[in-house]
Amino acid sequence: MTKLALGGVLQASPIALGCMRMAALDESSADKVVHTALENGIDFFDHADIYGGGRSEELFGQVLKNNPGLREKIVLQSKCGICKGFYDASKEHILEAADGILKRLGVEYLDTLLLHRPDALMEPEEVAEAFETLHRTGKVRYFGVSNENAGQIELLQQAVPQKLIINQLQFSMAHTGLVDEGINVNVHSDHAVMRDGSVLNYCRLHGISVQAWSPFQYGMFEGVFMGSDKYPKLNEEIRKTAEAHGVTDSAIAVAWILRHPAKIQTIIGSMNPERIADIAKAADVKLSRQEWYGLYLAAGNPLP
Repeated sequence: MTKLALGGVLQASPIALGCMRMAALDESSADKVVHTALENGIDFFDHADIYGGGRSEELFGQVLKNNPGLREKIVLQSKCGICKGFYDASKEHILEAADGILKRLGVEYLDTLLLHRPDALMEPEEVAEAFETLHRTGKVRYFGVSNENAGQIELLQQAVPQKLIINQLQFSMAHTGLVDEGINVNVHSDHAVMRDGSVLNYCRLHGISVQAWSPFQYGMFEGVFMGSDKYPKLNEEIRKTAEAHGVTDSAIAVAWILRHPAKIQTIIGSMNPERIADIAKAADVKLSRQEWYGLYLAAGNPLP
């Protein structure tokens, strides 16, 4: 699996394993999931302090403990900032959260730490102080954000000395906001509405890697479009394309994201080893323009 240079500085697989659902596994199953991912070229693992109330990180940490030397073979990311009923990007919270993450994972450092959601009360200078402390003490190598628009990133970056290298955003065949307004420039339609400050172009211009979360979801956790009777044309097109490339439908859903020239890293969340292996094959599939647009149209999106 050919690596991506996240933010131009961090080498990692184009497909990442999101560990939100790992909390439901036992140690043996978690170990198998991690090793299946690695055996299939996936070396990037995405966490957040809220996943499973911290249990996902604890379980992953046990896998690392049981496999000496494994930490050096992977890229490890976590996120912080979501609290019960509010968001918190204060210096105090970031530092406390980072220490908790490191303790649960049983590691000395994270490769990347992201702010999980935009905090309306964020003070960029506080975040900068927290990031500087974590970087200086060797606890975090690189930093990024999640679900932020262009203006929010710009505001934060002017205070933070370290380059923000990642922005994690929702993107899938059935959640296409990142590309809709670019396709429908100068068109009077809902698809032409700019809802994110053209964040995809902003990230490309500033060398910030986009990570796509929920690549199989439509809406915001409304459901999975794969096999859904709400998307019959899309599923028919996915099936036809999958057969043409000799891979599963899920692999095509990921290949569609990977085809974009922004080199978007895709985060999958399956804890099924067989499915992980099948999806990993997406890295070897390059869809044609006709196939990519055919899937875009089948999802109900218009071309002007």
